Amino acid sequence: MNKQFLRRTGTTAMILLSTLACKDNFLQIPATGQLSNDQLTSRAGIDGVLISAYAQLNARGFSQSASSYNWVRGSISGGDANKGSNSGDFNALTPYETYQLLPSSGEVNAKWNAMYEGISRTNSVLRVLPNAAADVSASDKQRITGEARFLRGHYYFDLKRNFNMIPYVDETVDYGTGIEKVPNNVDIWPKIEADFKYAYDNLPETQIAAGRANKWAAASYLAKTYLFQKKYAEAKALFDLIIANGKTANGKKYALVANYSDIFNAEKDNNEESVFAIQAAANTGSSDNANPDLVLNFPYNTGSNGPAGCCGFFAPSFELANSFRVNANGLPLLDGSYNTGANQLKTDQGIESKTDFTPDAGPVDPRLDWSIGRRGIPYLDWQVHPGLDWIRDQGFAGPYSPKKFVFYRSQDKTLTDGSSWTDGYSAINYNIIRYADVLLMAAEAEIEVGSLEKARTYINQVRARAANPAGFVMNAGKPAANYVISNYTTPFASQAAARTAVQFERKLELSGEGHRFYDLVRWGVAESVLNTFLAYESPKLPTAYSGAKFTANQDEYMPIPLTQIDYQGRDVLKQNPGY
Repeated sequence: MNKQFLRRTGTTAMILLSTLACKDNFLQIPATGQLSNDQLTSRAGIDGVLISAYAQLNARGFSQSASSYNWVRGSISGGDANKGSNSGDFNALTPYETYQLLPSSGEVNAKWNAMYEGISRTNSVLRVLPNAAADVSASDKQRITGEARFLRGHYYFDLKRNFNMIPYVDETVDYGTGIEKVPNNVDIWPKIEADFKYAYDNLPETQIAAGRANKWAAASYLAKTYLFQKKYAEAKALFDLIIANGKTANGKKYALVANYSDIFNAEKDNNEESVFAIQAAANTGSSDNANPDLVLNFPYNTGSNGPAGCCGFFAPSFELANSFRVNANGLPLLDGSYNTGANQLKTDQGIESKTDFTPDAGPVDPRLDWSIGRRGIPYLDWQVHPGLDWIRDQGFAGPYSPKKFVFYRSQDKTLTDGSSWTDGYSAINYNIIRYADVLLMAAEAEIEVGSLEKARTYINQVRARAANPAGFVMNAGKPAANYVISNYTTPFASQAAARTAVQFERKLELSGEGHRFYDLVRWGVAESVLNTFLAYESPKLPTAYSGAKFTANQDEYMPIPLTQIDYQGRDVLKQNPGY
């Protein structure tokens, strides 16, 4: 399976009724394409339903904003990126950057539906397992149950951090048995913990395919669940085990890949840094099997000299780009001074591509140019980024292009799917959890239990990888910019200083990967950080950020979709505060 692991599987039951029939014996003929009970309960049948639960990870059939990647809510709402493109294109995403979401939003409803579709599929697996055929062994049942509960834990985790109070349904509840009357008045963290704990206790260390969840993926997600609840001691104990013993589903000991860029290269998928990833495959006969999350997130109007040619969304923010500024010693400017004076990155905002422009010459973290496409710097193996010519509307998006999860020219038509309207359907996996994320979460837990030195060690491991000169972006045989980065060589002065360091490291290391907004909310700093972000970004892009303001005790969570409240009734589903 591997790269083709998420090939869409499904069955369509077709009932053909003939108006010409004069007898009713046609009703006794099995419907074309219908699965018999024996087929559904066989090992192959159950595994097919399980694979369909994996297939829902990137919200196929719903919306790019609904995926488990969460590039819209996690990164745009988190200040990593502007919505991009122009004001008229897919403007349903604009409220995510201005914090003006409404309960009537179709995108909000798509997220809800997509995640509950995933839950429905996992519950279907668990519902059919007790009646499994003889070819399903006890070990098969244990593994399949573990994978299904892991996936269910994931879908509920994603719903929890997006909507907070949500109804919890498991395999014991179905249509006609009360599912529509389950309220959202109970905190479901214990249920999420239970699913991941079962998966951790019952899944094997290695799997039959790289894309399947294994024991250590479950451990990592359980530890992440502890962290979100501020159960730092429990998280630390589990992270200790993961760092010492964890391995990928294909048997590789967890480690950081040598070069930062390898994380976002389809040729390097399912490497030792991949804890759990959404699998993608190209040229399988359907572009649905590629990665649909990313299809909008390429430079605009690139022609044959750039990737995909569409659509200019997900433009990295001015504020994020500035965050990669470092001091002369290669350390980040943790006091926020990266947004002031000469520390701000020089940009080509408002400068035509035919006009001369010299890129910023100041010291920057080398991860900048693997994370953000900017003028004058090579854009993978395509060409030097030309600036304005690749931006649909600088006044709405800013001067930058997305760069993570973009395919190389050398991969076009081989690791991208050319059967659709764009080559942007690529075979690049998205890592829901990767090992650098694990190390930085572990560092957080260590800080909160008082082990500041151990936390510094973990943070420095991540920074040391970024400092590998073999991984720098090069131009004409030399570094493309003034890359300077170093480790924290002296102990953190306080717990507060350590928190600041790890939180900023997550911003740099994981930018554009759908984490930032959720991190800010769980740290309790979303209001201050995001309104500070808006005060800086809004004047540069006034049309994009018109009316933008983050409101505490409301905007931490999306509204419960009005459609769902109408379906179930206001006595069953209660709206989130502020909506």
